[in-house]
Amino acid sequence: MIRVLIGDDHRVVREGLKQVLADAEDVRVQAEVSSGPEVLAKVAACGGTAGLDLVLLDIALPGLDGLEVLQALRRDHPGLPVLMLSTYPEGQYAVRCIQLGAGGYLNKSADPDDMVAAVRKVAAGGRYLTAATAEALAASVWAGAGKAGGVEALSHREHQVFRLLTEGMTVSEIGARLKLAPNTVSTYRTRVLEKTGARNDVELALYAERLARSGLAR
Repeated sequence: MIRVLIGDDHRVVREGLKQVLADAEDVRVQAEVSSGPEVLAKVAACGGTAGLDLVLLDIALPGLDGLEVLQALRRDHPGLPVLMLSTYPEGQYAVRCIQLGAGGYLNKSADPDDMVAAVRKVAAGGRYLTAATAEALAASVWAGAGKAGGVEALSHREHQVFRLLTEGMTVSEIGARLKLAPNTVSTYRTRVLEKTGARNDVELALYAERLARSGLAR
């Protein structure tokens, strides 16, 4: 039996995931939580791999985002597989998730059969890569061989600021979300603009939109 922890802040999504997984006789949802800190606490309470076989983890979680939680899980429970879920296109976040140790990246709109197949493969220690994710990984390797720039050159914190800026948040709002001083966020924003080649937040949003459309990490 594959014991799964679902970490997603939307109840309707959790219910949908549970319904999909309920059709698989070898999968059982062991627990569900709605924030980043709750994921870490529940994994610890379950004893890591002693009580869980897989974490289904949303990227956009309150408290700690999914990428931060993923890093913490890889550090504290390296044997526990993680499958990332998101509404973001593969070209925008899949590469970073795989680089941070996720066993796969799946869009929440994925076909139920693909969802179950991904859960089984990642829980068994494998990697589940959609065609779009594989293309994004290949593009990332190609870009890395040619130049050191673009979204793949961003540090983890810079990438957080990049994501929140492209969601329309202000520097002050980002500071409150990440518990950083506004001037610190402004510094990260400057680095993000330099590395992506954008001159302002509008160009940054257009850059993110191009990534989403092309599926390529530049």
